[in-house]
Amino acid sequence: MYQNILRHPGPTPIPQKVQQAMNNNIVSHRSEEFVQFFRETSNRVKPLFGTKQDILLIPSGGTAALEAAAINTVSPGEEVVVITIGAFGDYFVSICEKYGFKVHKLEKEWGQACTEDDLIQFLKPLKNIKAVFATYNETSTGVINPIEKLANVVRTHSDALFIVDGVSCIGGVPGEMDSWGIDILVTGSQKAMMLPPGLSFISVSEKAWKVIENNQTPAYYLNLLTYLEWFAKGMTPNTPAISIIYGLSAVCDLIEAEGFQQTIERHQLMKNMVREGMRALRIGLLTSEEDASPTITAIRAPEGVDLGKYIGHLKQKYYLDFAGGLGKLQGEIFRFGHMGYCFPSDILEAISLMEAGLQDFGYSFEAGAGVKAAQDVFLTKHRN
Repeated sequence: MYQNILRHPGPTPIPQKVQQAMNNNIVSHRSEEFVQFFRETSNRVKPLFGTKQDILLIPSGGTAALEAAAINTVSPGEEVVVITIGAFGDYFVSICEKYGFKVHKLEKEWGQACTEDDLIQFLKPLKNIKAVFATYNETSTGVINPIEKLANVVRTHSDALFIVDGVSCIGGVPGEMDSWGIDILVTGSQKAMMLPPGLSFISVSEKAWKVIENNQTPAYYLNLLTYLEWFAKGMTPNTPAISIIYGLSAVCDLIEAEGFQQTIERHQLMKNMVREGMRALRIGLLTSEEDASPTITAIRAPEGVDLGKYIGHLKQKYYLDFAGGLGKLQGEIFRFGHMGYCFPSDILEAISLMEAGLQDFGYSFEAGAGVKAAQDVFLTKHRN
């Protein structure tokens, strides 16, 4: 059986070094050996968040950490703003409504980012907002929000906490939690962090901890004060994802060896390669250059091609595995993930196989045009 070429927005490919690390023998999560390892490894994640705060590790998917961020800071009946630019922004809306928060929904058209002015104007008539929730990178549309600018708006125009979902980008984009003024930043293991699903990461500002101490929403498994208490002991309050934490140490090795700034630049390069390749093939893109994500590109259906059949054909014949559209974009776009353990050579491979599939469907284009355009982006970068 051939192995799929996984170009999804998550889960993403896992490096061999990480797989090997996760094969280590299991030890007791209360042992002195693991406590030391846990402390060292969690500290090594801090540069990816751009924070001096602790990085709490929760054995869960990213959604649980988003829920933890909400229920530990806001009580029923309190008012929040949720910026939603796609399906995963709507996740935050659903979480907040489930717990009885009064939600003011700042909704943008799918494919567009929220601007500073959008948020300024939205906040003007509102009073007593407890928190503003935003998605850094919207997985469903391939849009990245200007989080640094939005954080500045929240600080300047309200007393609210700024809580950010970084699940599909932290590890591949700049994350400057402390200097930008983010109060809670969350990510998950299975995307740019190059790990299997099952571990989430959350970091909390001093301002947010003070709010959490006075919060009235009950929580047990997701009580962040409990995680903080046990973190001081080098542990989690429950059984941690031991094998994934072994893998996390290997991920830190890889990022440190490459240099995190170089990791960020690699993701930008791959984004540009994909976008130029699609333009050369006359295939539309959902987002503008300004709003385009470095970790995932949303691509429109090639003209005259049945998108569902095309994506299925690529997987069946060429083992190239893309994700389809979500929600209102289902059947209109597919999503090309280029995050984590992904390199320019992987982009060239994927575009080459896309071209082979287009030929199978009788799509008219200059053979090799997409690969050449992407290759030119790569070569130009390395000549400079």
